[in-house]
Amino acid sequence: MNVVTTPTTKSVTEQVAAIRAEFPALHQEVHPGKPLVYLDSAATALKPQAVIDAITEVYTKNCANIHRAVHAMSQRATADYEAARESVRAFIGAPSIEEVIFTRGTSEGINLVRFTYGQQNLQLGDEVLVTELEHHSNIVPWQLLCERTGAKLVVVPINDAGEVTEEAFASKLSVRTKIVAFAHVSNALGTVLPVKRFTQLAHDVGAVVVVDGAQGIVHTHVDVVDLDVDFYAFSAHKLYAPTGVGVLYGKRALLEAMPPYEGGGDMIDEVSFEGTTFNDLPHKFEAGTPNIAGVIGLGAAIEWLRAKDLAALHAHSLEVLRYGEAALTELGATLVGTAKDKVSVLAFNAFGAHPTDLGTILDAEGVAIRTGHHCAQPVMAHYEVAGTARASLGIYSTREDIDALIRGLLIAKKMFVRG
Repeated sequence: MNVVTTPTTKSVTEQVAAIRAEFPALHQEVHPGKPLVYLDSAATALKPQAVIDAITEVYTKNCANIHRAVHAMSQRATADYEAARESVRAFIGAPSIEEVIFTRGTSEGINLVRFTYGQQNLQLGDEVLVTELEHHSNIVPWQLLCERTGAKLVVVPINDAGEVTEEAFASKLSVRTKIVAFAHVSNALGTVLPVKRFTQLAHDVGAVVVVDGAQGIVHTHVDVVDLDVDFYAFSAHKLYAPTGVGVLYGKRALLEAMPPYEGGGDMIDEVSFEGTTFNDLPHKFEAGTPNIAGVIGLGAAIEWLRAKDLAALHAHSLEVLRYGEAALTELGATLVGTAKDKVSVLAFNAFGAHPTDLGTILDAEGVAIRTGHHCAQPVMAHYEVAGTARASLGIYSTREDIDALIRGLLIAKKMFVRG
């Protein structure tokens, strides 16, 4: 990943403290006397002031449509919008801005590939390979594609640690495999998949690789050229940017051959009742007025991140994760997902309590977590649980957040454990 870091003599603890000061949402009481402890970043990350300011500037100074008008506000908005595309390109190491498509999020990026590449290239007897740990957004589109084309959905199982082993993955590949779709990082367990190796194996049988990068873009270094993935989709709101915006990276040759996803607006070259020609990449896949402020906010978030010492901050996050795993284990909680290579996520059950009850008790103490199946019901089925409590980390997370989580769980333990 092409990351610009700012040299600093600050310790990582000082860096995180400075980062926390940049997130207004962290400085509030969610209940009287209960400051917010935010451990739900896998659902959506909080937004730094730099992103909030960038969005505000759009609506106060540059509130105009893009790519259409010659007046000054439109020109400024267009320049900022396309500058954000360049920021994304640099952040993921894409060869060209033509390979960076703005979407509404990871789900739309995956569905774009399903509707265009998938329906154009799959037929009866072909196979689409997914893993057991996928988010619903990386299962359902492929199920729909298989229903429409006669292809077969093939699932790679996970082991009890929540890992997809290379042996299991390779055993499900065949000459019939045409699309391989898997997460970079599991949203439910935090498992990191070996994207580069799995991509090599998929390419060996002639398959195209689609990666759900919603969590991976936040917690790992992403270089799409090094990984050699064919498509990589992610959402802005996980990356400290606004909701309703995402990115689909695709290799240029594939994107050029794919038909448009939607019709209207910027994706058009010339229109007549006799026929229509379409715009060049990336605009061919960006119909209608986009989320201009959201895209500019994404650009601001990426530039904000590129100014940080990301290597040190990623290492700090892993240290907080290990601290949390040890604390939860000592408390008597059962960790769900114990992969050797994992990030960000502490999924657990405890005291025989329903996860929703744990979440409610924690909320009363100001601790925000997520409970339920996390849009990954096959993962829950594997572990034979209805759901889990999930504490997930962001760039602002600290050991003190984990301590607050444990204090809240001790209150729950007194309620659910007798004697």
